[in-house]
Amino acid sequence: MAEAKWYAVQSYSGHENKVQKLIQRKIDEEPGETPEEKELQAVLVPTQEVMEIKNGKRVEVTKRLYPGYILVKMVLNDRTRHAVNNIQGVIKFVGTGRDPQPLREEEVNKILGVKVEGEAEKEEEVPFRAGQVVEVISGPFTDFSGKIQEVYADKGKVKVEVSLFGRPTSVELDFTQLKGY
Repeated sequence: MAEAKWYAVQSYSGHENKVQKLIQRKIDEEPGETPEEKELQAVLVPTQEVMEIKNGKRVEVTKRLYPGYILVKMVLNDRTRHAVNNIQGVIKFVGTGRDPQPLREEEVNKILGVKVEGEAEKEEEVPFRAGQVVEVISGPFTDFSGKIQEVYADKGKVKVEVSLFGRPTSVELDFTQLKGY
């Protein structure tokens, strides 16, 4: 049997999980004791857990790394290509011309690595940047405006310079205490 490789399959945006379940059903129905004995071996919707700030609170959100795409590990032949292409929600394989192009090994390792790292270390989406003007919306400096001097993404805090009694004063505030302009 030929070697199985990872292929990217384009689907309708928002239908990735549904398509993943349908492909997984095909994998489960295929004869073979172990995944290596099957022509369709694995399916994956690359996601990553990130922290976002919503309504002043930190919320853990699962984001798709590549919206509209699913990865399928399979032995490419007419039967498997036909099986995947005929799944509801699948648009086409990614590739040039008629033939699907397998993903390069380093691409797959990066995608799989990002997923594994994303579970252990959550990547923080930083809503602020140095030099940005912000308004303080909670805490002792409510209604003060200032300019961000430094961003501490790992702590979820920023150093903001506000004018206190006519003098510039640096204060460290949490992301949730600020509103950007």
